[in-house]
Amino acid sequence: MKKLAVIGANDFQNQLILKAKELGYETHVFAWRAGAEGEKTADYFYPISITEKEEILEVCRRIRPDGICSIGSDLAVVAVSYVAEHLGLPCNPVSITHQCTNKAAMREAFARAGVPVPRFVRTGRHDGPDLSGFSFPVIVKPTDRSGSRAITRLETAEGLQEAVDAACEASFEHMAIIEEYLEGDEYSCECISQDGVHHFLAVTKKFTTGAPHFIETGHMEPAGLSAEQEEQVKAAVFAGLDALGIVTGASHSEFKLAADGSIRIIEIGARMGGDCIGSDLVELSTGNDFIRMVIDAACGRPISVRSGAPLRRAYVRFLLTQEDARALERDRARTDITICRVSRIDTDLLGHTSDSSTRAGYYIYTEAL
Repeated sequence: MKKLAVIGANDFQNQLILKAKELGYETHVFAWRAGAEGEKTADYFYPISITEKEEILEVCRRIRPDGICSIGSDLAVVAVSYVAEHLGLPCNPVSITHQCTNKAAMREAFARAGVPVPRFVRTGRHDGPDLSGFSFPVIVKPTDRSGSRAITRLETAEGLQEAVDAACEASFEHMAIIEEYLEGDEYSCECISQDGVHHFLAVTKKFTTGAPHFIETGHMEPAGLSAEQEEQVKAAVFAGLDALGIVTGASHSEFKLAADGSIRIIEIGARMGGDCIGSDLVELSTGNDFIRMVIDAACGRPISVRSGAPLRRAYVRFLLTQEDARALERDRARTDITICRVSRIDTDLLGHTSDSSTRAGYYIYTEAL
């Protein structure tokens, strides 16, 4: 029987587990035991933290999976590449893992390749970063975390040290990055790569709470860009993927589109976009089974990409407040949209969201273009 090793077991990863089982794979799932959905749906569950790559490798040597993958987790990227490379399975090289998961190293790689990025500096708690030449506002964030954790926008230098301290506290390496804030709408570009060839799938528009913490409240595909704008995005994103050395699997590239039409890459993850972007919105809007592509790429099977116009507009909306919960109830009654999935909702978190991990839930819906 075909076997797939999956790193992570939360609600987003569970979509990967379910798809693998639908395709006839025996699923072997690794994650810290926390009562997550994937613990119950996996054929075999191993209570091993996704950071314990040596332990995961030891188990996988016995399992001999056809592939190993994860979706929507920067932290899982390390284990996926490490185990796959040791087993001779398709993957991005371990040598590029650091620059694919560390925002400072990533921007340095972009800068070397001439990929347009904001002005930035890496700093620790007590480094006293030199911001000469910078323009405010700036964004302070951990170098190696995702999910809107410890992100702060500052209009002036006041509060800079507190923001750096918070970012360093959240960072695994206890470091922060300070970058100039770019005006413009926020987007992401979803791609799949195989044998070093990149395939464009979709552009997603991002909605956030705004300053100071920019917690993501929803996403929409297609994003409404013109064909010319999409071509510019593809050129910038493909250059970024090449700069990082990404050759296999999904990628999620965040960028801003300025009023003058210029594009600045914020960061690129060597994984599918989280927040249901890759697991749901891409297929709903384009007809491309993104999760299947990730599995095929991880197992060395040829991927198949559908071209052509989007099929429909797809959304994910996150519940942060009581008003968001009321919006869900209103949307349930609408006849012009189709609600595809509603997550488990933790009503105790409504009104108490501090980052993406403390949102109360979400729902996904589509509408005609």
